[in-house]
Amino acid sequence: MADKRKKLISLIIVVMVIALASVGGYYWYKNSYFVSTEDARVAGDLVSVSPQISGKLLELNVEEGDKVIKDQILGRQGMSNPQESNIDQSVFRAPISGMVIKKQGTVGEFISTGQTVAIIVDPEKLYISANIEETKLTKIKQGQEVDITIDQFSNKSFSGTVKYVGQASNSAFALLPSSTSGTFTKVIQKVPVKIEFDNSDVTLLPGTNAVVKIHIK
Repeated sequence: MADKRKKLISLIIVVMVIALASVGGYYWYKNSYFVSTEDARVAGDLVSVSPQISGKLLELNVEEGDKVIKDQILGRQGMSNPQESNIDQSVFRAPISGMVIKKQGTVGEFISTGQTVAIIVDPEKLYISANIEETKLTKIKQGQEVDITIDQFSNKSFSGTVKYVGQASNSAFALLPSSTSGTFTKVIQKVPVKIEFDNSDVTLLPGTNAVVKIHIK
C-alpha cells in the first residue's frame, strides 16, 4: 500500500513538473519570438470637411456611409454679402476620396469658417494603431511581420507589417499633466506603432478593437 502511494505521489510530481516546464517553455517562446498587445485598434486618417466662410448651411448632400470623390461638392452655404469672387467659397468640397463616417452639420444652422460639418476616411488606407510598452520598444523594428486579430471578425486572421514606430509616448500629447500633486507613481509608458495590412478583403471599421502579435525573430 505504501509503495502504491509513493508511486502515485511520484507520478503527480512528474506531471506537475512537466506541466510547469510546458507553461514556462510556452511563455519563454512567446516572449522571445513575439511582442503582443491587446491595446490596439483599427485606425485611419480622419479628414474634416470645413467651410471656407461663415454663413447659413443651405445644403448638405451626403449621409453617413456615402462614398465621395475628391473635390466633389458636398454642400452649400448662404452669403450675407455675396460677391462674385466668393461664389466658389460658398460651396465646400470633399478634400479626399473616401467614405463619410460622420455627419455633423444640419441644414439651416449657422456654421463658421473651419467648423467641421463632416468627417471622411479612405477605407482603402486603414491601418492598425498598436500601443507598445516602452520596455519592449527596442524589439520593434520597421518591416517586421505581424499577426492581427480583429474583434469585428474574430474567426478571421489578418497579416500586416510594422510601418512606423512612434517617436514619442502617448503621454507626451496629453492635454493634462500626468502628476498634479507632490507624489509620483511611475507608470510604464506606451508608444504608438503603425501597422499596415498586407491585404484585406472585408470592410473594416475605424476604432474597432484588435490584437496584434509582432514577430521579433
